[in-house]
Amino acid sequence: MSQTIEKNYRRIDSVDFLRGLVMVIMLIDHTREYVHSEAFHSSPTDLTKTNVALFLTRWITHICAPTFVFLAGTSVYLQKMRGKSPAELSKFLLTRGLWLIFLEFTVVRFSLFFNFNYSFFGLAEVIWIFGVSMIVLAALIHLPVRVIAAFGIATIALHNLLDRFAVSPATSMAGTPAPTVLQSLWIFLHQPGFVPLAPNVKMFVAYPI
Repeated sequence: MSQTIEKNYRRIDSVDFLRGLVMVIMLIDHTREYVHSEAFHSSPTDLTKTNVALFLTRWITHICAPTFVFLAGTSVYLQKMRGKSPAELSKFLLTRGLWLIFLEFTVVRFSLFFNFNYSFFGLAEVIWIFGVSMIVLAALIHLPVRVIAAFGIATIALHNLLDRFAVSPATSMAGTPAPTVLQSLWIFLHQPGFVPLAPNVKMFVAYPI
């Protein structure tokens, strides 16, 4: 019995290796932000203001967030293959997703701004989008695998077609007229920008859903 349990729950080295490799690559990006004097003045991928080494340290990190999301889905699939029910996985994903969103706007927010002035609610960045993705997956796992696969492929293949629909920067940046409800919804879904949450309370969606 113990051998069966060990066999069913042993770690997969290739998954752990990929996760560790991506964490190292991500560390390169965060380190660059603290040691590069122009980090907050220009983008390292701006070809008019960068060099090869600086460009590559930023360009390579674009693999990080997609890989973490991919591995989250892979982990859920492996847990399902090991006997967890869709209901158990759905509960896990929902609670984990909500927890990550909570951390984004509390612990992560404070580590960035060192204040509790929530007139600026915070930045909806990578931790937030991991949480939202897990909540979406909590619903998707009840569908057949083929349907989930089709949804994932369609999301990747058709995503850029939505770029033609855009909220004007005049309504999505700070200090500009507040976007309408539909414009705010679009910023949450597809286009980075500021959205009002309440009177005199805004947040910046850096990673749209």
